[in-house]
Amino acid sequence: MTTKDIHALIDAIPKAELHIHIEGSLEPELMFELAARNGIGLEYDSVEALRAAYDFDSLQSFLDIYYAGAAALIHKKDFYEMTMAYLRRAAADNVRHTELFFDPQTHTERGIAFETVIDGISEALADGERELGVSSELIVCFLRHLSEADAEATLDQALEHRDRLVGVGLDSSERGHPPEKFARVFKRARDAGLLPVAHAGEEGPPEYIHQALDLLEVRRIDHGVRAEEDPALMARLAESGMPLTVCPLSNVRLAVFERLEQHNLKRMLDAGLTVTVNSDDPAYFGGYMNANFHAVADALDLAPADVVTLARNSITASFASADRKQTMLDELSAVADRFGTAST
Repeated sequence: MTTKDIHALIDAIPKAELHIHIEGSLEPELMFELAARNGIGLEYDSVEALRAAYDFDSLQSFLDIYYAGAAALIHKKDFYEMTMAYLRRAAADNVRHTELFFDPQTHTERGIAFETVIDGISEALADGERELGVSSELIVCFLRHLSEADAEATLDQALEHRDRLVGVGLDSSERGHPPEKFARVFKRARDAGLLPVAHAGEEGPPEYIHQALDLLEVRRIDHGVRAEEDPALMARLAESGMPLTVCPLSNVRLAVFERLEQHNLKRMLDAGLTVTVNSDDPAYFGGYMNANFHAVADALDLAPADVVTLARNSITASFASADRKQTMLDELSAVADRFGTAST
C-alpha cells in the first residue's frame, strides 16, 4: 500500500479517542473570541503571537500557557462552544466515540461553578451524538500538582453529577506527583462506580505506572511510553492487555521524544501491548486524530494491519457499551475489507 493509500485507510476507519483534554482543544481563534466576549485580557495580543509561543520544552512549559488560555472560559456557553468545536473536528476524522477529560479545578479555583463547566460540556456531548453521530463519555480529572484534599473536594462536587460521568482521571504535572498521592481519593471514586484512569509514564518514571496499576487500580494508562524502560512492566502490560492511550504528536512537542521517528509506539505494538493513538491537546500540539495517525504511520512505517489494530484497540479499550463497540467493530471490519486489509 502506498502512503496515499495508508492515509486513505486512516481517514476511512472508525475510531475512538480515549485521551483528549477538552480544554486542550481550545483553538487560539476561539480563545480570543471568548476572551473578547467575556472581557478577559490575554497575555498575547494576537492569534499569531499565541501560536508563536507554542515552543514547548517540557510538560510544565505547555501547562503554563494551557492554564492561561483557560481563563477565557467563563460561561456555560463557552464550554459548550469549545466542546462542539472539538466534536466537529472529531467527526470529520471519523472518530465515532470519544471519552473526554475535563479539569474542573482549573475553573473552580477561578470562581467558576462546577455546574457551569459540566453543564456546558454535557449539553454539547448530547448535541454531538444527536447531530454528528459521535457517542461520548466524560471523565473528571484531578490536577496532580494540587493537594489530595483539593482532589477530595473536587470528587465531592463530581459525585453530585455522578450520572454524567463514566470515570475519574489524573493529569497535570507528573514529576514529583506520584499516583500514590491520590490513592485514597481514587478508592472513593472507584467505590462510587467511577472507572479509574491515570496519566503515568510520560515524563514520570515506570514506577508511576506500577503505582497507577497497583494503588489506583486503573483501567487504562494514559501515555505510558516510559514503560519500555522496564522489561517486567512491559511483559505485565502485554499479558494483562492494559490499554495505553498514546499521543504521538504531543510526545514530540513536549520533548518526550526528540523526533517522531524515535517514538516507541511501533515497538510497543509489536511487543503485544494494547496501544491506541490519540490527540491529547490538539489545539496546542498541531493535530487532531487523523493528523496523529498520518504522522506516526509515516514516521514509523506502519503497515495497514497496524493501523487497523490501533483503531480496533481504541474501540475495545473504550468505556462504550457492548452494543456500541460492536457497531464500531463491524464498521471497522467492513472498511478494512474494502481496503483489502485484515481486520483481526
